[in-house]
Amino acid sequence: MPSAYILPPMNDTPRNGAPADEQAFLDDYDPTVFDRPSVAVDVAILSAYGGHLHAALVKRTEHPHRGRWALPGGFIRMDESLDEAAARVLAGKAGIHDVFLEQLYTFGAVDRDPRTRVITSAYYALVDAQRFVAIAPEPARIVVPWPGEAGGPVDLVGGDGQALQLAFDHADILGMAVLRIRGKLDYTPIGFQLLPPTFTLLQLQDVHQTVLGKRLNKDSFRRRLLATGLLEATGERQQDVGHRPAALYRFRQRTE
Repeated sequence: MPSAYILPPMNDTPRNGAPADEQAFLDDYDPTVFDRPSVAVDVAILSAYGGHLHAALVKRTEHPHRGRWALPGGFIRMDESLDEAAARVLAGKAGIHDVFLEQLYTFGAVDRDPRTRVITSAYYALVDAQRFVAIAPEPARIVVPWPGEAGGPVDLVGGDGQALQLAFDHADILGMAVLRIRGKLDYTPIGFQLLPPTFTLLQLQDVHQTVLGKRLNKDSFRRRLLATGLLEATGERQQDVGHRPAALYRFRQRTE
């Protein structure tokens, strides 16, 4: 059986004349003794529609990487948590709130920012197509060059079909976000976050296919999703469509 090794107690004898009282120690503490990197947050805002994953980007108007495209981001304020900073960036730079927002990964390569040592806590937000198009009239289409869950940076294509040059390591951040939602799609209700409050089974399947980058069998997909108990029929059907209106469903919130 594995065993735990208990470290010996730290020697709490004051050294170099340091005060024994904690408050006195804090009063005398010099935060400039150690180098401190800058800390930022970057938010990958994702949506799935038209058979493609899309990301909301902003074009940098200042150096470094002026003219390149970047994820909405900003430096952490001294009086806010990481989650608060991510929500502030999402609201301030994209104009949205009350959407799915989750911490993704910490990116800390020494040379990821040419200005100074910057560590970023990346987040990803999932937005349904209607809200996304309203905040990103010129969204960037994500092209995943790796299969399945291989992982790695992704490519971005603009509305004119031209490749977009991304700033910093934001292609890696977006790749990690795609990998995360692909991995969580089958065991969490994360796919519902990319849909409006009510949706058809076809719309739900389209989202899953878009995220996974592959076709799914219609009958088996519907049987599996209906068996989860996550879906609830609204009793309503689509309006103003040029075909037989499909039944509308909603995500049944789990209470346990």
